[in-house]
Amino acid sequence: MAKLYFRYGAMNSGKSTALLQAAFNYEERGQHVLLAKPEIDTKGADQISSRLGVERQVDFLIAPDADLRALVVEHAARYDGRVACLLIDEAQFLTPAQVDDLLRIVVDDGIPALAYGIRTDFQTRAFPGSARLLELAHSLEELKTICRCGRKALFNARLVGGRFVFDGDQVAIDELSHEKVTYESMCAECYLRESGGRLS
Repeated sequence: MAKLYFRYGAMNSGKSTALLQAAFNYEERGQHVLLAKPEIDTKGADQISSRLGVERQVDFLIAPDADLRALVVEHAARYDGRVACLLIDEAQFLTPAQVDDLLRIVVDDGIPALAYGIRTDFQTRAFPGSARLLELAHSLEELKTICRCGRKALFNARLVGGRFVFDGDQVAIDELSHEKVTYESMCAECYLRESGGRLS
């Protein structure tokens, strides 16, 4: 039976690397996969790129108002509908309705879906797509990384121009901003220290 998997972790936990490895494993066995990501993630344009230097073009980008199931049907036609797996990077940027589509793709169309993303934003609030994935996924798997102090990282702190910020829009991708936006994966202790005890 096909399943919906949500593989999540703080930034720099190897999510894109794991996704690209999964695609390689399927294709090494002669099976077809579809790779996609939400178009709001402009970093890398239409590429999924790993910090290890591996990258690959997606089969399609997902617009915020897109019918995800229709996109999968359209792109699966290239393989006569024989798609072994749908792999989605930056799944936190999906809408809840698109996550509902993912479950229908899995259950009704029999295509396993592996969604990779982060749970929470820089203010420790769940992204709507991640929240819905946590509610619907058959399987949840945490990919781990470490904080600067060596503890397990849970949160993604935002820096603008090298300074921590705790206010702003939920989504800020460095290529979309006039100031350099970066993120640091942090444990709860280090996050609370930098935020002065603030969690949102």
